[in-house]
Amino acid sequence: MNKLFDVSGKVALVTGGSRGIGEMIAAGYVANGVKTYISARKAEACDETAKRLSEQGECISIPADLSTTEGIQVLVDEIRSRESQLDILVNNAGATWGASIEEFPEAAWDKVMDINVKGPFFLTQALLPLLEASASPEDPARIINVGSIDGLNVNKMGTYSYGPSKAAIHHLTRTFASHLADRYITANAIAPGPFPSKMTAGVQKVMGDKITAGVPLKRWGESADMAGTAIYLASKAGAYVSGVVIPVDGGIIASSRTL
Repeated sequence: MNKLFDVSGKVALVTGGSRGIGEMIAAGYVANGVKTYISARKAEACDETAKRLSEQGECISIPADLSTTEGIQVLVDEIRSRESQLDILVNNAGATWGASIEEFPEAAWDKVMDINVKGPFFLTQALLPLLEASASPEDPARIINVGSIDGLNVNKMGTYSYGPSKAAIHHLTRTFASHLADRYITANAIAPGPFPSKMTAGVQKVMGDKITAGVPLKRWGESADMAGTAIYLASKAGAYVSGVVIPVDGGIIASSRTL
């Protein structure tokens, strides 16, 4: 029982790992002995984050554009050349787009859906052999998808494709959990509430205090909140958990009401 949350010695890939939620998860893994690969579209940012996190453990940068099948293949080929198995896959890379409903463009819808839903499916598909090589009844391989409370509630902003994309990734998580259980691969999703990141920087600046006031615990999320949930799902403690969406939101979803 004293090793219930031990993840040391595992191998993980965290997409979108150069900043925000992805960096929080990667940092938690690296500091707890996980050999962690991070990927991001911008090579310089990915390399810089990996260098910084490597001060705490082992972190390797593999820049790739996961909005395209070609970019996914680049990442998959590189992981395959380095590892014979993969214990943890965190599908975190994501995008959003804001505009009025009258002006919301088709290109924005496609971009968000491609990165937030299509990319995680095809990356997971390509990495299944490495996940299966790691999997066992006692210690399944783990897929962790990063969704959002916007996939559980409807926000008031004009991000019309973002919420539906996150609802889709939540359902894809349940689909993975159902279809991959016989391969001893679990799939779960984390649905973050307000966390500081480049994606939320503008909203935080304009209405950060209002958002904080609406969180039952009266604060934004911190790195430890996200890292702790990801470690739990990847550890022995989470080995019998599959197909769930965990809001990490300070109680927002639990306290939501329809009047």
